[in-house]
Amino acid sequence: MKNPKKDKALASKEKSFYQSIKGIFIFLLIPFLCFPYLGYSNQDSTNTKKVYVMEIKDNIDPRMNRKVMLALEDATVQQADFFIIHMDTYGGAVNDADDIRTRILEAPIPTMVFIDKDAASAGALISIACDSIYMAPGASIGAATVVMGGGGEAAPDKYQSYMRSMMRSTAEANGRNPKIAEAMVDENIEVEGISEKGSVITFSVSEALKYGFCEAQVNSIDEIIQRQTVGNYEVISYHQTPIEGIIAFFLNPAVSGFLILIIFAGIYFEIQTPGVGFPLAAATLAVILYFIPYYLTGLAENWEVFVFFLGIILLGLELFVVPGFGVLGILGIIGILTGLTLGMIPNDIFDFTFVPSGELFIALVTVVLSAIIAVTLIFIMAPKVNQWKAFSHIALADIQSKKEGYTSSWYTEDLVGKEGVTQTRLMPSGKIIVEDEVYDAHSRGEFIDKGEKIKVISAEGTSLRVKKII
Repeated sequence: MKNPKKDKALASKEKSFYQSIKGIFIFLLIPFLCFPYLGYSNQDSTNTKKVYVMEIKDNIDPRMNRKVMLALEDATVQQADFFIIHMDTYGGAVNDADDIRTRILEAPIPTMVFIDKDAASAGALISIACDSIYMAPGASIGAATVVMGGGGEAAPDKYQSYMRSMMRSTAEANGRNPKIAEAMVDENIEVEGISEKGSVITFSVSEALKYGFCEAQVNSIDEIIQRQTVGNYEVISYHQTPIEGIIAFFLNPAVSGFLILIIFAGIYFEIQTPGVGFPLAAATLAVILYFIPYYLTGLAENWEVFVFFLGIILLGLELFVVPGFGVLGILGIIGILTGLTLGMIPNDIFDFTFVPSGELFIALVTVVLSAIIAVTLIFIMAPKVNQWKAFSHIALADIQSKKEGYTSSWYTEDLVGKEGVTQTRLMPSGKIIVEDEVYDAHSRGEFIDKGEKIKVISAEGTSLRVKKII
């Protein structure tokens, strides 16, 4: 028989036990229920923004153009939240500045510029293209009149008009006063209360702040970042890749000069020893290493490379097809030197308006001096090349004398001292005529034209060694 009191007590204990289990279960479940919210809050507080920083502290030219392009591409790949330019430049080429400002205007991320000292001319255009402008104490922006390569004389009006148009449209795109931007270029534009006719606008920090060409005066890039209400942030600085470092190495004028020397020497020794291949391979490699870095940076254009190879072709025609040394040979040498020189500087099809005079001088000196050194070394070293052990591995440098067992049709020693004329051009080998007989001959390394008087100085195997009678 059941005991009601006992059953009631047991039921009460079971109920209390289940309530305790339920309470413990709910207590343990609370962290899991709150975890998504806790995780979200933690993630939000530790969200790190990426700030990409690059420097423009040199002339605006094709090299800087390429640098900005690579930096923007890298910033996009890195998924940067901000792109900041650390600027201090007096300007440069208008066409490259146009490319840079277009890239900045089209950038998918917010762009800012920190003008550390100067943003003049092309630097002003690039700064105005940025979403925000910040300036260090004592900095300035403006003076965007286009000047010639020497830096003193103003460029023709067509260039000023082009620059005015770019400054105006760029200012409009970013909500800045377009007339002020134009007045930074043209001294004839007067802006009431700001500038008078006869002087272009150059703003100090306070003036730029007053007229909307600067967001704030700051002392560092960190201050700019803090103004963007960014909590945690990571600064990514632009650095040259190993490939860009190699390109920069080959852009050094000293390296370029050495490559020019190899080009000239390789062409000469290939003509001297046709079929060997090594001198031609060295010259070809030197041409590639010379032009590719300048081509990638936008300095060497297709037509400049074409002029160089046209010069090679004309020189080849002069040496192997057309007798004598005349117009084709001279044009060939001019073409080679022109292609090498213009490939080093940012000219626009012989238009040197915006080429700094210093760069033009360096290019000319590098090419001409390298060519002179190459020719000098060729005449000094050419007679000694066959004596080098290294050269003997790729060319027959020894005389195969009869005493050593070699046999062939030998010229007799009685030909030594006799005079004759060249039947073909000696480069340095060819044919001569002595006493109405045709003989194989070679010079001492120099070229001797067809029809020149010569004298036999030695009989060496199947060839006579001769010199030109002066």
